Amino acid sequence: MLRPEESRVSRLSLIPLVLALVWLGACRTVETPGEKGRAVRVRLEEGALATAQAGERHALLIGISAYADPSWNGLRYAAKDADDLGRVLADPSRGGFQSVTVLTRPEQTTRAGVLAALQALEARPWRPQDVVVVYVSGHGSLARDVRGDLQRYLVTSDARYRDVAGTGLDMASLEQALERLGSRRRVLVLATCHSGTGKSLLPPEVRDELAHTKAPFLPQPLEAASRASLVLSASDWGEAAREDDALANDIYTHFLIQALDGRGDRNRDGAVSATEAHDWARRNTWAYTEGRQRPSAQILEVGADPVLLSGTLERPGQPEVFSYSARLEGFTLKVDGQDAGELPGGVVVPEGRRRLELRKGGQVLWEDTVALRSGERRELEAMLRPLADGPRRTVSLGAGVLGFLDGRSREQVLPASALAGVGLGWEGVLLDGRLDLWVDVAAGQGRQSLRLDPGGFVPVRHRTVLVGVALGPTWTWGRLGLSTGPRVAALWLERSFQLDLLRRDERYLTAWPGWMAAVSWRFGPAWVVEARTQLLWAYVPVDGQTRTVGFGGLMLAGGYRF
Repeated sequence: MLRPEESRVSRLSLIPLVLALVWLGACRTVETPGEKGRAVRVRLEEGALATAQAGERHALLIGISAYADPSWNGLRYAAKDADDLGRVLADPSRGGFQSVTVLTRPEQTTRAGVLAALQALEARPWRPQDVVVVYVSGHGSLARDVRGDLQRYLVTSDARYRDVAGTGLDMASLEQALERLGSRRRVLVLATCHSGTGKSLLPPEVRDELAHTKAPFLPQPLEAASRASLVLSASDWGEAAREDDALANDIYTHFLIQALDGRGDRNRDGAVSATEAHDWARRNTWAYTEGRQRPSAQILEVGADPVLLSGTLERPGQPEVFSYSARLEGFTLKVDGQDAGELPGGVVVPEGRRRLELRKGGQVLWEDTVALRSGERRELEAMLRPLADGPRRTVSLGAGVLGFLDGRSREQVLPASALAGVGLGWEGVLLDGRLDLWVDVAAGQGRQSLRLDPGGFVPVRHRTVLVGVALGPTWTWGRLGLSTGPRVAALWLERSFQLDLLRRDERYLTAWPGWMAAVSWRFGPAWVVEARTQLLWAYVPVDGQTRTVGFGGLMLAGGYRF
């Protein structure tokens, strides 16, 4: 065994380690959304029902089917789209709009005619609770403006194919006109597209430019993030908006009108809001076109009161959870383990405490138990904000046992020792969120006997402190997580030999490389329990000789994620 000498401190040489084992192929479950949602939590009380619909409703509907320049092919149903929607909005039993202005004749749908209609709309005495809807069905196009920026344009009836920027109406003008209104309930519906197919054509220079641009890097127009309150589009960027002979309408417009007869009343409050109508039209358009057309929405400002397009609020609706973030496209929201709906859009959730999960491809991005009441609308990004703010951390307390793997070292150097400690983990701090980092400190003390060679035992009191750092990926399956990766640990050991005639003290400090693996189980977003094992390699001098020995341990811990 080790030979103690009075007043001497034996130290093992520190072994420098280079932690070079990093799993580049490791991945996290899902990338965290970088966008931060607004904290929108809307509850409509019984007494606020009248206030929620106190404002007037007005609409400007533009349908452009005929064009002076023969380069633009005529559209069959654009004017009919505007007329059909106008009848529904003006119907007292459905939309109940106070005024509906429909522009379909060629002389009304020129650039000057549309601008004049927008100016007349702006001249109205608007109140914040009023609802205004501007709808456009027609050709869309892309062109470079005078500054060379790519912009979207509405092809008015007098727009020239060779001079779209100079003769068409840029979409930013529509949005700015809405922005200037005193109403806070503003909806812009674009039954157009800018993909070069369907209801759009592109000037030759723009078409050639986009043809040589790889699809993932297709430049979006500068005004793609609208300044208006709600911008509802019949198709996503780069996709075609289509007319359909069987429906005798623009496909999206057909289902938008259909939603206003009450079928779009998702939360059963007696009225159809703009987002409910869009979600109904979006899902049915997707199904009807077999996924070739995906209507989109950009919602920058939603007041506490809903933007109602049809019906009358009769009661607080069922609770809803919603998101229109492009980053959550294709995610499924599960409620109490059952699929409730796909995003983007709104999902009705039964009242009470419900278990919500956000999934995609079998992987869980987020889960939580949420208490919801009738009339509430929760924005999903607001609930996901802790994920978007940066790496999550876990602090844990645990206990376990550590010791040498071979019996000789346990008998002659240090028996298996019970330890208690604290750990801190950071999720996704390296390699773009792929690797986690763990730091832990554990300590213990005890009294045991070591065997002498050739025989006999010596009573020994020992104290140990272990500090470790590990790095590695984590895979998750629902609440279950598996982590593994390289680890380095420093051990400080103090031994006091309790002899009859003499007491001796020894202290050692050494650093060891190794590997760790852990299995964890999450209880909601905040609590976690885990079992963590580690295997280390150490150099230990025994009887004047240094040998390599293995050292292992198992820790059980409970932690809190924040």
